Amino acid sequence: MNRRFIFIALPIFSLLAGCASDRPHDYGDQRPPVDSISGGDSGLQSKDVVAASDQMAQDLLALPELNSSKDRWTIVVDHVQNETTDRRFDLDIFLERLKGNLAKYGHDRVALIENKRNYHGLQSNELEGEREGDQYQQGDSQGVNKPVYRGIQPDYSLYAKIIEMPNRGTSYFLCSFSLVDFRTREDVWNRDYEVKTER
Repeated sequence: MNRRFIFIALPIFSLLAGCASDRPHDYGDQRPPVDSISGGDSGLQSKDVVAASDQMAQDLLALPELNSSKDRWTIVVDHVQNETTDRRFDLDIFLERLKGNLAKYGHDRVALIENKRNYHGLQSNELEGEREGDQYQQGDSQGVNKPVYRGIQPDYSLYAKIIEMPNRGTSYFLCSFSLVDFRTREDVWNRDYEVKTER
């Protein structure tokens, strides 16, 4: 009786094992969570981008000056100054995620203004050269139509600087985020994210 059960059960177990092998192999290894450290990698990782941008957004939106203001703060997001040992990498991803967090959680208190260079690039690509009857159109000295599109002037600039101090086996990174008031040149908010990583 037991022998007959074994002969019947073996094909079933083989079939189940075959079905299990049809599933994506090591999916967790291929798509690990973005807020985790990946073994084998070194330096700044996605976990640092997530942790830093979450921490900075929470801190910035908790500013008493911002929350007591009657008007929304107009902020232009600039760039990350890369002062690490590898200057080839574009570290603007830190600010891009922070910008997304501010848009998501602070839209009633913060107005995000497009970077001037990107703004004019979008204008030249998408807006017509002549806009008859446009309230923003102006004529030059020869009377030729010369459209001028004025945007909102930002009150603040948000930028970051990432500095690395390398050692033989590790690197210390200081990620410094700053918000500058264009009207006074005052650094109204400055916070750091620090991390030590393997090289």
